[in-house]
Amino acid sequence: MNKVIKNQNRMFGYTQKQINIHTKYEENLWTVEVDQKQMEQVLLNLYINASQAMAVGGDLYVRTENFIIDEDSIKHYHARSGRYVRISVTDTGIGMNKATQQRIFDPFFTTKEIGKGTGLGLASVYGIIKNHEGFITVSSKEGEGSTFIIYLPASEKEIIEGKESVKDMKNSRTVLLIDDEDMIVEVGREILGILGYKVLTARSGEKGIEVYQQNRDQIDVIILDMVMPSMGGTETYNRIKEIDPDVKFLLSSGYSIDKEASKILNGGRNGFIQKPFTINQLSKKMKEILDQKPA
Repeated sequence: MNKVIKNQNRMFGYTQKQINIHTKYEENLWTVEVDQKQMEQVLLNLYINASQAMAVGGDLYVRTENFIIDEDSIKHYHARSGRYVRISVTDTGIGMNKATQQRIFDPFFTTKEIGKGTGLGLASVYGIIKNHEGFITVSSKEGEGSTFIIYLPASEKEIIEGKESVKDMKNSRTVLLIDDEDMIVEVGREILGILGYKVLTARSGEKGIEVYQQNRDQIDVIILDMVMPSMGGTETYNRIKEIDPDVKFLLSSGYSIDKEASKILNGGRNGFIQKPFTINQLSKKMKEILDQKPA
């Protein structure tokens, strides 16, 4: 990881002359089993976030170190005990209040307009680190700056550069996302991509049926909005079930489970998630659905 971080620091330093980068590297840093391109993206997103917090310039501190989470520390870190590589990124920017810190990794926490990106930089960081079975924390104080700390599990394996990515190894499943809200489709596509899924989308029940008919052999799960104009979720569900009775559904709605959704859920091989959802919530629900055995 030291080599990856050094390269990223050098590239970032070329374009951000107003920011002074300070580094401290653990000399014998433990090996981690990661996808290099994804780690480069994680660092870039953290650095961009820091530069935006230091619009007139400032200092960026990057540090790597070996770290052990023992049995006494499990509750504090909400993680498994063991050896970790810890990477900290600290800026001297404007900082964040407590409310912002609590939502900073939320994919729906964005002020960007539709069509101009979802502002998923930090949500993407969270998803990639989680996909590598690590975790990330944030601490901040308004007017003083922020610190993001990444924990990646150390590996005993010999790591070969250029190997298949963690994301590609974990998932090769295809999801059809049917929702009439542009924001849900845009953010949902990015979240699912972060989690390693291939994604097809449709912005109406009618289009969803058409996409499913054309790609039914590839689709593993359908995420279906229950409240849509024209053809609603229940009718869309029934029409697709006529095509393939065994297809798996994850129903979604901005409301809690209603009578129609409850009826569908009682039929099995389905799940429900309330919008807006976090990466963690969607990841958990997708795993539950995919792990279901055939009836």
